[in-house]
Amino acid sequence: MRRIALLALAGVLLTFTWAGRAEPLPNTITDQQFWVLVNVLSESGGSFQQQFMSNEDSFQYVIPELKKNTRKDGVYIGVGSEQNFTYIAAIQPKFSFIVDIRRDNLLEHLMYKAIFEVSKDRADFLSTLFSIKRPENLDPNATAKALFDAFEPVEPDKVLFDRNVRGVIDRLVTVHNFDLSEADKVSVTRIMAAFRVAGPHALKGFGDTTNPTYAQLMSMTDPAGRNQSFLASAENFAVVQKLERQNRVIPLVGDFAGDRTIAGIGTFLKGNDAVVDVFYVSNVERYLFDDFAHGKQFYSNVAALPLNPSSTFIRSVTTDISKRLGFPLPDGKEKWRTFVFPINDCVERIADGRIKSYRDLFESLR
Repeated sequence: MRRIALLALAGVLLTFTWAGRAEPLPNTITDQQFWVLVNVLSESGGSFQQQFMSNEDSFQYVIPELKKNTRKDGVYIGVGSEQNFTYIAAIQPKFSFIVDIRRDNLLEHLMYKAIFEVSKDRADFLSTLFSIKRPENLDPNATAKALFDAFEPVEPDKVLFDRNVRGVIDRLVTVHNFDLSEADKVSVTRIMAAFRVAGPHALKGFGDTTNPTYAQLMSMTDPAGRNQSFLASAENFAVVQKLERQNRVIPLVGDFAGDRTIAGIGTFLKGNDAVVDVFYVSNVERYLFDDFAHGKQFYSNVAALPLNPSSTFIRSVTTDISKRLGFPLPDGKEKWRTFVFPINDCVERIADGRIKSYRDLFESLR
């Protein structure tokens, strides 16, 4: 059954990728092509804790190494919410796929897509995202912290919120002609309401109360003290905005160990003569390796992706999990640690039996 499903999927994707001929990834795709990819590559999904934003306070620490070792105009795969935009701004891929088991994550990314598309700059983006009126006389080259400081005294606006919700849904449904269900529209409204109610100085990722707020996370830095978030500069913002406007950030509902999404991405990339350069897995492997069979299936999916010798995982882990499972991490004040690992090396270590648990994934750090 799995083989039949993959063959059917391959047929659709090869038709999409120029009648089966390997061609370079396009510079833009149509709304129809975008929506075909979203639906053909997505799985039925599942449930997991709702997460409106990241809580990984070390996410920028790997950016200098990524910039040094990753070519531009490649392919990025990620998971979760807005942290992906920072990695995309850093490596400037030609195509990005965001894979998450939660449909709400797909809808949140569609919300972001609409807001990126209509915003003239970072201040417009924040005004729409949080339904807060834009402060006057903002410096277009302001730091992320200065931007958020300017918004802090401004109260959220219910009238602006209602207008923004209508605008986002109208752009997705009427302008792009994406077939959102009534339940999807309700979810988009609920997600936008969460941003409005909390605001940038109170919205946090799921976890303990010491997690950084949206404003704090966007103002954090790499180890050299440089803020490299997607809101750090007009240039970073423009990288992501351009890709969103050209339909090249594709959110999907998918299980890393499922039989459709990762395999389908691989088929699409092979049909376009492309390889995966960076795969941000966050801490998803922790849950996959609760059942080793799921962990192995994920790596079977990864092994089937088109890769090159420099293909890289971005992997995150909390300090409390490292202590609980008994593997050491480098010293640091952050609650999270973020690392890069060669994908091919991880695939080989799974195949020869050196990786049998989540803990084993971090052995190379010793």
